[in-house]
Amino acid sequence: MKVDFIEELKWRGMLHDIMPGTEEELKKGTTSGYIGFDPTADSLHIGHLVQIMTLLQFQRAGHKPVVLVGGATGMVGDPSGKSAERNLLSEEVLFRNVACVQKQLEKFLDFSSNAANAAEMVNNYDWFKGYGFLDFIRDVGKHISVNYMLAKDSVQKRLETGMSFTEFSYQLVQGYDFYWLFANKNCKLQMGGSDQWGNIVTGTELIRRKAQGEAYALTTQLIKKADGTKFGKTEGGNVWLDPTRTSPYKFYQYWLNVSDADAANFIRIFTLKEKAEIEALIHQHNQAPNQRLLQTELAKDITARVHSQQELNQAIQASAILFGNSATEELSALNEATLLAALEGVPQVTISKSAYESATTVVDLLSETTQHIIFPSKGETRKMIQGGGVSINKAKITDSTARPNFQLLQGKYLLAQKGKKNYYLVIVEN
Repeated sequence: MKVDFIEELKWRGMLHDIMPGTEEELKKGTTSGYIGFDPTADSLHIGHLVQIMTLLQFQRAGHKPVVLVGGATGMVGDPSGKSAERNLLSEEVLFRNVACVQKQLEKFLDFSSNAANAAEMVNNYDWFKGYGFLDFIRDVGKHISVNYMLAKDSVQKRLETGMSFTEFSYQLVQGYDFYWLFANKNCKLQMGGSDQWGNIVTGTELIRRKAQGEAYALTTQLIKKADGTKFGKTEGGNVWLDPTRTSPYKFYQYWLNVSDADAANFIRIFTLKEKAEIEALIHQHNQAPNQRLLQTELAKDITARVHSQQELNQAIQASAILFGNSATEELSALNEATLLAALEGVPQVTISKSAYESATTVVDLLSETTQHIIFPSKGETRKMIQGGGVSINKAKITDSTARPNFQLLQGKYLLAQKGKKNYYLVIVEN
């Protein structure tokens, strides 16, 4: 179903600035518009999701999204929003990062269909690799004055601390990207976060002066959490889209644990749920906030989109291990990566397989064999088993004299539970 792109951004709370004439241009028919991504890492993180969702909404509205991966600009460094100059990356590292980012974006956008608005990926290294410095300052630099460049907020904020010519020239390089795409791909709109406004309008100015053309600009809100802290950051750093950097379980838990205010905001921005459905969910959530309906729906939607339905199911099962009454069978169904992600931070004890097999009773296993880490004494172990407070692999232990004969999870783990909330991971090594 086609949507009105600008109206969609407005009701979802995403629109920040829009250049006059943009809406009229979009109503003429299919318009090509682009957003640039700097490949400074081998994965995007959730801070990029606003721009990814912008492109997704753009395509849903019948327009053609162009994804620019900055293989060239990644070697320069954008000063926007930065307080210090960042380290520049080698060509080899950048190319590897570009390939990884491209693969992630393909999960969101339709690149493969024959539709007129199929997404397209471009790399600005392709047009900059043979462009000489003297040619660039002659063909591009003469069109934009130093006064114009100095007036940009991204430059003004850095003048006191200092910025290199490399960073100062970034807006010209990004402006040329827009010019190149306008001239070669009929791309008439550049989008980005609100901190990119200065760089984007430099591109529209270059197109006006160099090609006597008309181009447009649109920016989205920079997302902040309700408590004022930075969106997408945790104590451990960024929340990545790559499952090897941030496990699907941790990714799911991030969204599950956002505040009510943030959940009401994020479900508009990061899902494709329609307005009526979102309003109904917010109403239901407000009737029983303790059930965290908004967070659950948000976490399910975005985890399945970024990872897969299978990974979402694993994350839900893993959550049930620590926060619900899951059964041994559900625990056994978890893959190793999800199991370990769910139990990160849980005390661990490693024992040999021979020591495990030689333990004569469950009491021996949970005290002496596991080096008294779980229980300091056999007496305390027996007492807690008699009180129904001990489980292994989510199965309650009722007989303290029974021999340990448990199925090892993934062939090497046991999950011991002491009371309601104390978990221990026993690693059985050959």
